[in-house]
Amino acid sequence: MTTVLNASDSAQFLGIVPTLAGFTPRRSIVLLPFRGSRTDGAMRLDPPDDAMPPGRYAASAVRLLQRVRGTDGAAVVVYTDEESVTTADGLVLPGAVVVDHLLAGLRGAGMRVMDALCVTPGGWSSYLDRKPTLKPLAEIGPTPAHPSIGDVSGDQLAGARVPRVGAPERQRVERALTGLRGALDGKGRVSGREDPQALAALALLDDLPGLFEAVLKGPDTIPPFAWAALLWCLQRPALRDAALAQWASDREGGIRALQAQLAFTASGSPIPDELGRVFVGRGPTPDPNRLRSALQVVRHAAARAPRTARPAPLTAAAWLSWALGRATHAGRYVELARDIDREYSLAMLLERLIAEEALPDWAFRGRTRR
Repeated sequence: MTTVLNASDSAQFLGIVPTLAGFTPRRSIVLLPFRGSRTDGAMRLDPPDDAMPPGRYAASAVRLLQRVRGTDGAAVVVYTDEESVTTADGLVLPGAVVVDHLLAGLRGAGMRVMDALCVTPGGWSSYLDRKPTLKPLAEIGPTPAHPSIGDVSGDQLAGARVPRVGAPERQRVERALTGLRGALDGKGRVSGREDPQALAALALLDDLPGLFEAVLKGPDTIPPFAWAALLWCLQRPALRDAALAQWASDREGGIRALQAQLAFTASGSPIPDELGRVFVGRGPTPDPNRLRSALQVVRHAAARAPRTARPAPLTAAAWLSWALGRATHAGRYVELARDIDREYSLAMLLERLIAEEALPDWAFRGRTRR
């Protein structure tokens, strides 16, 4: 998807940044890659902490921009809660040292600097002005609406909150999950203690690719016993990975992934390289609509899960968010999972993946949002 937005000056440009990013950034450095005079996406980065040298931070940021195909220029926008400082030499904008390194890195990489702006609680200004002045926030142009993006008034974490689900619904799902567990022993065999909800969930486990495909119709179509079956699967690494592979491909891809995972579990047969590449973001570009549908489902699964079962759907949400180019959201889901289980293995793995591979390769093939 490409969103074409036009800005005639810096104030108007600041107005469209939230639409390009998909949210209104706070405490962020936003990089906007340009091809010629156009940009169609944004990358949000946390500002560097005190332990990160500005030069190393800038070099990493420039490398990210270079991965976006066709990029020959970039704009930088700093959103900060800090106020600017007036000295004898004039106004000093927050983050000026980091931005100096960023601009030098861009120029050193042969990229044009399209703009470099700062938004503070007291106003906005440009790092490119020799003597910057603070201009009123009211001058920033209105944020244009876009039907495919929706509300962008929240900050970068607004879309990463777990949905609210009423206690009766959570209790129904927990009873169904307890019944399913009671109907299975540790090896997944029926143990004779079935109840109707458990039998319904067991029937779904007979066709796992069918279950993983059916839930993409949306949370409103999923009854408690199906939520229980999905949560039971997500708690088992082989089945969880098969579900993620299917959501990143199609039903046939899910069948192949499930067969590979079961063969690995049974005999140690190696997982095909193509599946491993997908997990680390180096495979074919997934259908973003499937990823978004799956993300909505696992977020709702986390909302309905008992606390001890919640890390599984939260880490699934983390990977799906990362696959969509939303590394900020992915990091938040990892935090939520590790708040419950500090040693949860997939959360630890995803934390390393996000740190080492800021975004999947396919996120740089089109519109990029972080």
